[in-house]
Amino acid sequence: MSTINITQFVRKNILELQPYISFRDVNEFDNQVLMDANESPFGEFNRYPDSTHKKIRTQISELKNISSEKIAVGNGSDELIDLIIKIFCEPNKDSVLMMNPSFAMYGFYASINENSVLKLQLDENFEIQKEDFLNITKENQPKIFFLCSPNNPTGNSIEDIEFYIKNFDGIVVVDEAYIEFSDKKSAIELLEKYPNLIVLQTFSKAWGMAGARVGIAYASEEIIRLIYTVKAPYNVNSLSLNLASESLKNINEFKNNLQDILSERVWLNEEFKNIQCIKKVFPTDANFFLIEFKDAENVFFKLLENEILTSKRFPQIPNCIRINVGKRDENKQLINVLKTI
Repeated sequence: MSTINITQFVRKNILELQPYISFRDVNEFDNQVLMDANESPFGEFNRYPDSTHKKIRTQISELKNISSEKIAVGNGSDELIDLIIKIFCEPNKDSVLMMNPSFAMYGFYASINENSVLKLQLDENFEIQKEDFLNITKENQPKIFFLCSPNNPTGNSIEDIEFYIKNFDGIVVVDEAYIEFSDKKSAIELLEKYPNLIVLQTFSKAWGMAGARVGIAYASEEIIRLIYTVKAPYNVNSLSLNLASESLKNINEFKNNLQDILSERVWLNEEFKNIQCIKKVFPTDANFFLIEFKDAENVFFKLLENEILTSKRFPQIPNCIRINVGKRDENKQLINVLKTI
């Protein structure tokens, strides 16, 4: 295990911050009368949620075989990305590193926090060039590296992730929002080896709960304590926590839905081979395809005319559109329109 001292990367004011602690979250009572939080005594959701997310962290702990003390729950992965930047990056001083193209919100939250954003240009196969990575980190010394794998919007998994964790003098955040759709191993297994690693996952994609906004961070106990120090009290609402908890009890439904998506991904990939307007379908480990068209703008608007919404990736990625996997009837509608172009 690495001997990295995490406190060297943390903002001084964060180290001195005292967390908000709800009295009832750190005490157990048998027949409690709740008169401490100015809540209404009426209503189905009249009580504040558990601010420390004990129940769902225990469930995730059992599923992932990792201590609940190494798990944090956020209001979507977006909140966790924002908190990580606030914990480690001094405004107007530190920078973050991200791949290009990749998930735009890393740069968005860094900019809000007044941190500069360095972009590591991916090659023609959307892979990182190791020499470029080593050069940019040596020259600029960014505080955080956001590494999305499988990457959004390209769909591919990044090879040799451990190399980037091992060779980065700062915090590495591996965003695994789409990991369930991939046959690659999760970076969670590297946490014991690298205390500077944070792994993000989510209930939004494979678990089908984008509307609930529940994200998960896995990291050392030290980093998790920092996240719970900085986060807002009661940051995840009771309805979302209950929904996620029920989903974790029903693993078979999750597995069946995941298998349906993977099967539809195979079906779509075969159908794309017969579409004349498609120039290239990039390999994917996610629940979406990045597709290069002969005339992407024309395709995008033709699909829109038929009320099929897709994600425009051009001009950043020339002539490319990102299209996610739907149900069979939705996928058929997509293919039928594409065949007319």
